[in-house]
Amino acid sequence: MYTTLSLLTMAATVSAAVQGFNYGSTFTDSSAKQEKDFENEFTTAQGLVGASGFTSARLYTMVQAGTANDPISAIQAAINTKTSLLLGLWASGGETAFQSELTALTRAIEQYGTAFTSIVDGISVGSEDLYRNSPQGIAAGSYVGADPDTIVDYINQVRDAIKDTSLSGAQIGHVDTWTAWVNGSNSAVSDAVDWVGVDAYPYFQDTMVNDIGQGGSLFDSAVGQTKSAVGGKPVWVTETGWPVSGKTAGQAEPSLENAKAYWDDVGCQKLFGKVNTWWYTLQDAAPTEPNPSFGIVGSTLGTTPLYDLSCDNITSPSSSSSSEVSSKTVSGTAGSSATGSSDSQPTDSAGGDTSGSPGAGGIQSSQISIEASATGTNSGSSPEATSSGSGTGSGSSGSSSGSGSGAGTGSGSGGNGTTPNSGSSSTSTSVPISSGSSLESFGAAFVAILMTIMAL
Repeated sequence: MYTTLSLLTMAATVSAAVQGFNYGSTFTDSSAKQEKDFENEFTTAQGLVGASGFTSARLYTMVQAGTANDPISAIQAAINTKTSLLLGLWASGGETAFQSELTALTRAIEQYGTAFTSIVDGISVGSEDLYRNSPQGIAAGSYVGADPDTIVDYINQVRDAIKDTSLSGAQIGHVDTWTAWVNGSNSAVSDAVDWVGVDAYPYFQDTMVNDIGQGGSLFDSAVGQTKSAVGGKPVWVTETGWPVSGKTAGQAEPSLENAKAYWDDVGCQKLFGKVNTWWYTLQDAAPTEPNPSFGIVGSTLGTTPLYDLSCDNITSPSSSSSSEVSSKTVSGTAGSSATGSSDSQPTDSAGGDTSGSPGAGGIQSSQISIEASATGTNSGSSPEATSSGSGTGSGSSGSSSGSGSGAGTGSGSGGNGTTPNSGSSSTSTSVPISSGSSLESFGAAFVAILMTIMAL
């Protein structure tokens, strides 16, 4: 019989939000990461000077790069380092490629058993596939995506694959840009998932005032509109960050100072310890540096970051007035569709930088094709992911992971030109941390536990 103290302890555990980084399956030169490479990255994330709790890793594929359907070696590395995993199944390569993802997933369950399934924070079926399938994504040159019916079918296939296994309790979601989530024609996907992952990059919103001072408000708008559109499903932040170097996008300037200001404002004050978060990114410059580059560490992996990660001395970003944001917001359908009232895709004018987010515009071509090639779906040209931008009110850009073709382009943000990954630690797949806020999750867990106590 559980004691009151033990039940309250369980509630506190459930309420904690996970946090980590995005990790791709290859380096920027398209060479495959091996178990030791992942292990070095995971231990570096756990030991970052000035930060703590980055114990989860978000993956984009279940398939080890260079193989047909072998489970990705990040799994053994995660077991070795006590890193939890937000699993990803690549969903933009067609049915044959997706079957390879499913095979790798089921093989991992059989091979590693509960040592693997007990460290799973959740499963993402796809990453920004809806955005890449949209008029915006196509116009931005983002190549192949997947439609809502396909994603829903893949979600159901994953549920069937893990049924009656030790992973059966895993929470299944999908990751996309906020403009994909507010588009009513994609509602079948939000209906089918247990949680929603949103990628948000104010840096890429160049159709409106997007200097570092507006980063927090643009981010809030992206997450807020997503929450309004997904029917109460928990919203996890699967990618966000500010580049340390690279091109200027609108008023958004990459720099160490601005990257720290965004970390302080969005990470320290809004996310860490409160919302399940996978930051973009730990390292994206190995061996070559993309433009822009979002890595917290440079080309040499080490625990000393490029800027101060402590949340003790918060840097307040210098800012343009919020009225400027409103006055320069581009009108479009995104505002109305944020309420779920419009089935039309937000127009391109409602978006931010059409070249996208990490995974687009310089970093873009590395992620998507790398993951596609890892599952044997190289389509020739490298698909690139791009971010969606702001809508009416102060919207915010999404982002996507891109990838270079198997032997292809190789530069990309998000896990060193590979797909992003992320993390946070969890102890059980059957009770993954799925609330968007630690206070919300604590409340739900506390009520459930009080009911259990009353029944004893």
